[in-house]
Amino acid sequence: MPVQNRITSVAKILLVEDDIMNAKLFDLILSRKGGHEVITAGNADEAVKYGTSGDMELVIMDVSLQNWVFEGKEVNGIDLTKIIKQDERSKNTPVLLATAHAMKDDKENLLNESGADDYFAKPISDHDMFLSKVETLLTHNKSGTGYGVTSDAGRVSE
Repeated sequence: MPVQNRITSVAKILLVEDDIMNAKLFDLILSRKGGHEVITAGNADEAVKYGTSGDMELVIMDVSLQNWVFEGKEVNGIDLTKIIKQDERSKNTPVLLATAHAMKDDKENLLNESGADDYFAKPISDHDMFLSKVETLLTHNKSGTGYGVTSDAGRVSE
């Protein structure tokens, strides 16, 4: 079932995910079911280039990026989110963190440390719930109301 009441038409979404199968699944859900344009970053340089361009309406960021290097330093999704959020062009672009390893209590810590706007746990088994979270971030971004850290666990699953 498609997500209803979307105020955006086609949003440009940057996907930063190092697992090829997860990236394909995200792309399918976001483009086919959600109707969005998905740009997938293949490395840290691309993530920063596209993430700080000011052209993205949302960034979906994997927390645990294996062997990704930016400016000679190994980085993860938290590091890349900080870079994106500190850039003047992209500081208001919502970032949705994705992780398979966080516990319920880790959510607020991850969001506070990174500056991201929300969080979900992988794997995604409920595509509509995931798209609803994406649409909420896009709607708040378009309306200028912001989103911020939420208090619920936000697990998109079962």
